Amino acid sequence: MAAMTFVLPGDHIDSELLPSHPTLPIKLGPGLRHIPPNTITPVVAGQLCTDTRKNSIWVEFNGGRYIPTVGDLVIATVHHSSVDVYYASITDYTSYASLPQLSFEGATKKNRPVLVQGSLIYARVSLANKHMDPELECVSSSTGKSDGLGLLTGGMLFTVSLVMARRLMMPKPTEQGKLVVLEELGDAGVAFEIAVGRNGKVWVNSKNPKTTLAVGKAIQDTDDKGLSMDEQKKLVKKLVKDL
Repeated sequence: MAAMTFVLPGDHIDSELLPSHPTLPIKLGPGLRHIPPNTITPVVAGQLCTDTRKNSIWVEFNGGRYIPTVGDLVIATVHHSSVDVYYASITDYTSYASLPQLSFEGATKKNRPVLVQGSLIYARVSLANKHMDPELECVSSSTGKSDGLGLLTGGMLFTVSLVMARRLMMPKPTEQGKLVVLEELGDAGVAFEIAVGRNGKVWVNSKNPKTTLAVGKAIQDTDDKGLSMDEQKKLVKKLVKDL
């Protein structure tokens, strides 16, 4: 498909714009609706994007609320707990998501993580539908491994748009993403850790708070100001000089 394809609500998505995978079924993401038998139409205005590896297609658009979807990686804040379950916030407008205390790598009834109110966790949405509160997990159900999920220690939490969160989670800069701020920071020798949630939350950690704030500010400025690739590079050069 073309690198930049903009659509409006009610447009017809031509078949040549759809991804084609030999084995995977097509997956419709945010901003699209299927009208049987074979019509796919946008419900919002924005940029049409595809991921050929996952055979998925969606519309990038600003605004809207995060709706939990099974498989999404999110950053949640622990609010309270019961005997066997932690309850954590993933948005400001939905009820708490539940996280079983045994849903951690190596957790047992006698040996499980102790999370206090305010703890940040990187988790995967394991259950989500409109009739039930979402459920989270910090371990792969197939391997029993954490795969990078779990308690986020130290660092700072930053809020970005849902579009920016999706862009940050793309495997590498693309014509669709046009996001190079993290790559530029790394090339400039800035050492940091990052975790991105599809719920618009970004956790950044480094050896000193000044670097953490600089990385978080670079991400937020890129998001808020809609910086181009060249503008991102200039921003990074300026921030690195001040570190």
